[in-house]
Amino acid sequence: MDLTGYRVVLASRSPRRRELLSRITKTFEVRPAGGEEDVGEKRPDLLVQMLSLQKAEEVYRRLVESPGHTAEMPSQGAGDAIQPADTRPLLVIGSDTVVVLEDRILGKPADEADAFRMLRLLSGRTHAVYTGVTLMTAEKTRTFFERTDVTVYPLSDEEIRAYIATGSPMDKAGAYGIQDDFSRHIRCICGDYTSVVGFPVGRVYQQIRKLGNGG
Repeated sequence: MDLTGYRVVLASRSPRRRELLSRITKTFEVRPAGGEEDVGEKRPDLLVQMLSLQKAEEVYRRLVESPGHTAEMPSQGAGDAIQPADTRPLLVIGSDTVVVLEDRILGKPADEADAFRMLRLLSGRTHAVYTGVTLMTAEKTRTFFERTDVTVYPLSDEEIRAYIATGSPMDKAGAYGIQDDFSRHIRCICGDYTSVVGFPVGRVYQQIRKLGNGG
């Protein structure tokens, strides 16, 4: 689908989601949403959808409330030509990911001790990764989720501490990134790999196609 007719905005600061969205379109903006609110939902499939919707709604509202959709436009340097306002219809994409082990939802760790606790729980076991996505335009809002099951090899305390020392776990749900050094501890996955990274590329692309076809 040709997205040049839309002003595509990713409502996330995640570099991983940015890289994955670039596999669908090379032209998009990044406008991170603010802090997440406690939505009080315990079911992970509903939780990630609600949080992705929350992010998309916040960014969409912020942009449309600015005349000509010019909110947060880059500042112009001295002598630079003034860029025209981007008046194309908005397509805002929000996404959220959680890790679930035996009905326990594991978000991003609060500190290194919390990361150690999470990784110790995941060691030698199978858990589920839920990623929710919201696509929002003026005409439609489409929200969906993907679940992928991930099995981790048994981890020693030394391996856990070594991984935490890299700093990688601190901004990731479940305290690990399947795309980084932690991949050597993954035994198998059942489902969409990119969804575990945080953005189910294939599902997002198919849903965008449906939007473009009026579905």
